[in-house]
Amino acid sequence: QAQLVESGGGPVQAGGSLKLSCVASQAMSADCEMGWYRATTSNERARVSERELVARQWSDDTITYAEHAKGRFTLSRDKVNNILYLEMTTLKTDDTAVYYCRANCLGTVSWGQGTEVTVAS
Repeated sequence: QAQLVESGGGPVQAGGSLKLSCVASQAMSADCEMGWYRATTSNERARVSERELVARQWSDDTITYAEHAKGRFTLSRDKVNNILYLEMTTLKTDDTAVYYCRANCLGTVSWGQGTEVTVAS
């Protein structure tokens, strides 16, 4: 099971941009789907079930974006260096959340520890 480490979060003004990174501890095969999710709650026990999709890259490299991310966020993946990115622009206060990286490799799911994004008005 891969270890995933996110970074790039922090405080930002509304309208600003951030680029999140997720580094995998091992090579992710082409069969691995990877994506970004977010949670606005700090409830530890409900954490996984309350994470909503932001963007997800399927094994055929197609990308699905949540409605709230379309036109503002861009997911990209560096398969050579095992890094997943999420470039976020035109940030809104509603984007304030903890952002998590997720990998699903043929049914084996890994999550990162999350990186917090705070958008101030």
